[in-house]
Amino acid sequence: MTYQLYYWTGIQGRGEFVRLALEDAKAPYVDVAREEGDAVMTGWLDGDHDGALPYAPPFLKAGRLVIAQVANILHYLAPRHSLEPEGEAKQIYAHQLQLTITDLVAEAHDVHHPVGAGLYYEDQKAEAKRRADEFRESRIPKFLQYFEKVLERNGGKYALREFSYVDLSLFQVMSGLEYAFPKCMAKQKLPLLRDLAKRVAARPNLAAYLSSDRRLPHSEDGIFRHYAELDA
Repeated sequence: MTYQLYYWTGIQGRGEFVRLALEDAKAPYVDVAREEGDAVMTGWLDGDHDGALPYAPPFLKAGRLVIAQVANILHYLAPRHSLEPEGEAKQIYAHQLQLTITDLVAEAHDVHHPVGAGLYYEDQKAEAKRRADEFRESRIPKFLQYFEKVLERNGGKYALREFSYVDLSLFQVMSGLEYAFPKCMAKQKLPLLRDLAKRVAARPNLAAYLSSDRRLPHSEDGIFRHYAELDA
């Protein structure tokens, strides 16, 4: 089966967490909007198609299934592509960790859009500066030290002792935060997370993806944005 991934063109965004899983698993998929344009998603979001109604991209079409929300998509893909260990307890824990990553990603986005997603960054710079101060000083350390402890408690190599999609998502988080907050990240003591990110990036299928033109760069249109004044 060839999956159909729907996400906005031109940015990594939340869709990248799904792409990393598909690429690492070498699962056949089509990045639909990149081939047909963003307008291809309108009918799905307006409810013109049968099946589940997604609220927003990313969503994945797998046969007759329409699956939305990053953590939910990864929860579906993982057992089908050896992206999580066997056993209910480990699979529930993987989903729990991914949902925590979802919280982190939402907070990272809200740093540059603290007042409203429909406003430009330039319309809320003062509020963004205040939000960024708290994010750098409190939230980044709290989230990342939590995941550092998760790795430590599971042998130091992977979040679940065995490789899983959670490790792919942690790689993306580290990549995004290093781009958006390089000064802040340079101060963080995260030996296990940094080592994990290097090992994940070196996985053969993922390394091929990361060096290809399918891997878009981080930018100031995505979730992780670098504004020097927010990394003071």
